[in-house]
Amino acid sequence: MELTKYGHACVVLSEGDRRLVLDPGAFTEPAALEGASAVLVTHEHADHFEPQRLRAALDADPALELWTNGSVAAQLEGLGPRVHVVGAGDALEVAGFEVHVHGEHHAVIHPDIPRIRNVGFLVAGQVFHPGDAFTVPDEPVPALLLPVHAPWSKISEVIDYVRAVDADQAYAVHDGLLNDTGLGMLAGLLGERGPGTPTPYSRLTPGESVEL
Repeated sequence: MELTKYGHACVVLSEGDRRLVLDPGAFTEPAALEGASAVLVTHEHADHFEPQRLRAALDADPALELWTNGSVAAQLEGLGPRVHVVGAGDALEVAGFEVHVHGEHHAVIHPDIPRIRNVGFLVAGQVFHPGDAFTVPDEPVPALLLPVHAPWSKISEVIDYVRAVDADQAYAVHDGLLNDTGLGMLAGLLGERGPGTPTPYSRLTPGESVEL
């Protein structure tokens, strides 16, 4: 299976002619949805979910379907059974990939801001995308898509999350607001200049792929 980064929080998992797109939001290159077999969306924030773009993709390909939580699905009314609502504990098959759903809520941004729904997806027992949360699945995670920077986190929480998941490898996501200086600082703290984690960390640049 090949993992390709498409900017900020979006990745594409591909195997043969199957392309599973996760979180193609407003900061994502439109090419991410080209040839998509299916789409997974963790939550409704614009950097993960862009309804007009998804509607256009679904209109262009009658075979394309989407799996997400109820809040996102409510914004895609009229698409009928092509939009599937999932929740924590669900196990399903999407475009030939086995998908397990973990987590229920977005991380706290501020106590005065209501929390929204957020689901994470473990795909093919290989790659876990938590969305905007520090959800720790109750099963092994070989490759963690690590949200390295957000209004709802600080680096100590990111480090503790890597330790808690104990994946074989962590790849940066949710990094679209960082410049090169910030990316370098985080890489150091998650690597040789930090307190230490059991998990190697790396960052794919947009368009870059890795075989899993």
